[in-house]
Formats: sequence, structure tokens, C-alpha cells
Amino acid sequence: MSRVEKKKKEKKFGIGTVIKILFFVIAIPLLIIACIIMYKANAYPDKVPDVFGIKPMIVLSGSMETSIHTGDLVFVKMIDPQTLEKGDVIAFRNETDTVTTHRIIEIVEQNGEKYFRTKGDANNAEDSNLVEMDDVEGVYMGRIAGVGNFLMFMQQPIGLAVVLLIILVIGLIWLYIVNKRDEKKFAKENEQDRREFEEFKRRRQLEREQENNINEQNGQSGQTGPQRVRRR
Repeated sequence: MSRVEKKKKEKKFGIGTVIKILFFVIAIPLLIIACIIMYKANAYPDKVPDVFGIKPMIVLSGSMETSIHTGDLVFVKMIDPQTLEKGDVIAFRNETDTVTTHRIIEIVEQNGEKYFRTKGDANNAEDSNLVEMDDVEGVYMGRIAGVGNFLMFMQQPIGLAVVLLIILVIGLIWLYIVNKRDEKKFAKENEQDRREFEEFKRRRQLEREQENNINEQNGQSGQTGPQRVRRR
């Protein structure tokens, strides 16, 4: 394999290729997740949509600070409520059918049924109503700080317009960079081809000159060679 072919092969696995691979590795799963959430949100409007048993939720109050902050995106895992224990942070539907994320401070049994007494870490008082098993959405897994604010901003017309504008600008900048890179690469390859062609012409010229010199030498040796004298 020539040096030029090796360089061309190495260029195939450059930064641009790595970025494209990372883009598809991240974008495709996110697209699948978004489609699943939209489908389940429309099919089951009375439930929080989940992806493989994980439910994303936006925190709207500071009742769980400093563990969970307003504007965080929290993830809740669907679980058998019977396995929950005191101290677990759960997401549940309250008396107003609003999903709340609070900590279990006590497990209460009434008439053979199990209930959870809950309280926000930042609240002074416990929640007024007990949580039934069927109202539990899942157990708290973790959070991404501030992402909830961004998602809520996107739900507004101005927020969606800003996000689309940013995506458009990034796309145009990316196209400009790619085009400039391709132009430089094309110019470099053309310059390299021109040099190789010039080198080829030079070598061919040298070969022709060598052939002409050899022919001339052969011709001169034929003319100056010994001659036979005819005897009578």
C-alpha cells in the first residue's frame, strides 16, 4: 500500500467521522425514547409515560430541597409498592391527581391494607393524606439539575422558536465548516495529483532522453566500426 493510499485510509477515521458516529449513537436512542413517551402519553393520558420502566418528571416545587431542586428533571423507576421501605423517596398521585415526589416517613397498616405516610424534606409538616399502593408511580432514582427548566421553556412558543433557531444556526455553521474542510481537502488532493503528474512527466522525459542517448550511441558505433577491404 502506497503512502498516499495510507493517508487517505487514515482520513476516513478522522474527527468528522467520530462526530458523526457520536451524533447517531446519541440521536437515535433519544429519538426512540421521544417516540415511546409521545405514544404512551397519548395512549394512557391518565398515567405518567415511562420508557422501559423509567419515568422522567419535572420538579415544580422546592419541597424536597436540598436533595431535589425546583427545575430538576428526576427519574422514577416503576417498582412493586410492597417492596418500598421507610426512607425511600417515591413519586405518587395526591388527592388532586398531581404527581408529588416525597419521602416515606412511616408505613401504616389499616384494615389489612398498607399505606405510606410521606413528607417533603423541606416541609415542616407531613402530607395530610396517606398514599395508597395504587397511587405510587415509582421510586426515585436520580436527577439532572436544571434540565426541567429547559424542557418547560421549550413547551412555550418563544422557547420552541429559540431552540429551533439555535438548531438551525448550529446546522448552518456545521455545513459551512464541512464545506470549507471539503474545499481544502479537494484543493490539497488536486495539488498532490498535479505534483504526481508533473513527476510522472519528468520521469517519462528522462526515460525518453535516455532512450535517445542510447540510440544515438548505437548509431555512432555502427558508423565508426571496422570496414573490410575488398581484395582483387
